[in-house]
Amino acid sequence: MEERHDHHRRPARALAAMALAALLGTAACGAPGPSASAAGRQPSPRPSTPQASQALPAPDQKIPGDPARLAAALKGTSAALNAAIDAWPKTGKPPRDVELLALHQQRVYRYTARHPELASRAFARLPSGLAAQAKDNTAAIRELLSLAHPVKPSATFKVQPAPPAAELLGHFKKAERRFGVEWEVLAAVMLAETKFGRVKSDSHVGAQGPMQFMPGTWKAYGLGGDVQNPRDAIMGAANYLRASGAPRDYRRALYAYNHSRAYVNAILLHARQMKRDPRNYYAYYNWQVFVITTAGERRLTGP
Repeated sequence: MEERHDHHRRPARALAAMALAALLGTAACGAPGPSASAAGRQPSPRPSTPQASQALPAPDQKIPGDPARLAAALKGTSAALNAAIDAWPKTGKPPRDVELLALHQQRVYRYTARHPELASRAFARLPSGLAAQAKDNTAAIRELLSLAHPVKPSATFKVQPAPPAAELLGHFKKAERRFGVEWEVLAAVMLAETKFGRVKSDSHVGAQGPMQFMPGTWKAYGLGGDVQNPRDAIMGAANYLRASGAPRDYRRALYAYNHSRAYVNAILLHARQMKRDPRNYYAYYNWQVFVITTAGERRLTGP
């Protein structure tokens, strides 16, 4: 993402409204996104402002299938989301504009991850900073999708609201100070594992908690804490990554965490985007839980 320049800016809400108007004018064709299950839904926060709520993308807003329109939709969504994040005081539940814009951004990137040729043509039309962000997010999602285990449509999952973004950020930074593991890497792990604690179910191999520890690993590195407690889980993850080679060798440490090169690549790509612009942490925080079933993709959380 391009570097922020805080001087001589228009008010954040005005920028958000302008970008949203552009977004809704361009994102008008393409395949519809997946329908969400009612189970595990979180109540939507109230709109931040009346003018913003009038132009927000719907949760199932169609993703453009044309390179020019896709590029315009991604540009508008990104600008509006950044402005909405800037205006969010980062306390309490995310405002409705942040939640809906982040969901739309996530759905765009899940679409581009599955359509590489279209993505390449669309990204060539973007400013360099946004193109780099789009490539990283698309590549990261593509890597994680390659690891997905499709389940039966009847499968049930336990989901829950994520802890507040500011609270989690405090845990990440405290773990960084104690163990030397960059907070962005820890946040990227939690994003990939449980979408910041939204997934409550154990994994298909028995991993538990918001950072998805196997019981034996937690016993060795969990510092005597509760694997289900976000603070304890983050500390345990930092402890384990440090013992496995971080911060000297993040690839080695992350491979120990999950024996997959695709997983390692995805974590480092997401971490890089948070380092480039901390607003990406708040965007990722609002990404929702999707599950891949043998009958297609299903969204479990969000508006």
